[in-house]
Amino acid sequence: MRLLRSSKFFVPQARNSSTQAGRRRVVITGSGAVTPLGNNAQDSWRRVLAGESAISKLGPEFKGLPCQVAAQISRENLQLETHLSKTDIKLMSPATQLAVLAAEEALASGNLKPKELSEEQRERFGVCVGMGMFDLAEVYNTWNQLQRGYNRVSPFFVPRLLPSMACGHISMRHGLRGPNHSVSTACATGAHALGDAMRFIRSGDADVMLAGSGEACIDPLSIAGFCRLRALSTAFNDNPAVASRPFDKARDGFVMGEGAAVLLLEELEHARARGAPILAELLGYGLSGDAHHITSPSEDGAGATLAMQRALKDAGVSPEEISYLNAHATSTPTGDRIESHAIRRVFGEHTPQVQVSSTKGAHGHLLGSSGNLEALFVVHACAENTLPPSINIEQLDVDVNVVTKACEWSQGQGRRVALKNSFGFGGTNASLCIASYCEE
Repeated sequence: MRLLRSSKFFVPQARNSSTQAGRRRVVITGSGAVTPLGNNAQDSWRRVLAGESAISKLGPEFKGLPCQVAAQISRENLQLETHLSKTDIKLMSPATQLAVLAAEEALASGNLKPKELSEEQRERFGVCVGMGMFDLAEVYNTWNQLQRGYNRVSPFFVPRLLPSMACGHISMRHGLRGPNHSVSTACATGAHALGDAMRFIRSGDADVMLAGSGEACIDPLSIAGFCRLRALSTAFNDNPAVASRPFDKARDGFVMGEGAAVLLLEELEHARARGAPILAELLGYGLSGDAHHITSPSEDGAGATLAMQRALKDAGVSPEEISYLNAHATSTPTGDRIESHAIRRVFGEHTPQVQVSSTKGAHGHLLGSSGNLEALFVVHACAENTLPPSINIEQLDVDVNVVTKACEWSQGQGRRVALKNSFGFGGTNASLCIASYCEE
């Protein structure tokens, strides 16, 4: 590949760097997150490894609802005003605000400053950031304003509400004119965003992508709606820290979380040429549909099985090469069990060698921002050779090898390869294959 250099950045003149079947390789060079665990990726990762829980009691405005716990971000500690202008806050929904902050951190950790790039370079730099669910509180409050008069409705109501606006704001802040693509596939949103961004780079539509999702809908109306679905935990209102307990026999529903996570994806030669820190490699992406039910996965786990099998095939990886699986497992009685059965179907006799964990015990279920946050944790696991644990397990209720304490991933020097699962309402499924970076 011949490169035209401009300072430490460059414009690729050829787009065929790859290994498998002539494909361009995609690596992760930066990560950013705002989560209930911490206001950045490193603090969130550190607390996950420590087995800490960020789930707490909800405030008095939630009085009377069956669920009284959630994993909330401390807005006081976040101090949005130090990161965003008053105009930014007026124009952006809370989920968009969090996604913008996560994107800023991803760029900083990847040592990439878009404003220093040429116009041609920014034309090949895209954004793929989604949102699983818009802010119901915004709709409710605006409706109440409308009852007081048309002029009470904010002119920014519709732009704040659009799930695609996180992409728009990130691209506008940094002048990024590559693919601008928003995903909204319920709880699989973040994983789909990462997979789609990988494909944009593979196909030559972009050389760099910011990808992930933001979610912020912990409000009485949202909690009430999920309570009516009987999806949320209600048995641990007096002990919030243990309410989210994937794979445990006493699990009784998920705990709502909020936050954002964004990864910086690059074509391998692009990252090498600018001396970027390479954290991991995104090898494969699999999608499927359950074609079964609006909220429940099919009992045979067929959709989850297909997503994992397709991710492996796309990555050119055999089941026996997988040694860790970051599960979707949200702490619901049915979902965790079905996912564990699907894992056994995919890996067969190799299942005992696959270490499994779900970090949702620590940060709750971030809905559309879960798959990307948990993929971020897999990326850091690849980089640091350390597996994050599932916490709050008192009696294991599934037949897979669950990691309950942070531990070394591998003692060998070979490539560490993992799968990351995400499943959403409507039967939408995504699986990502992520590996530690190797030159060849």
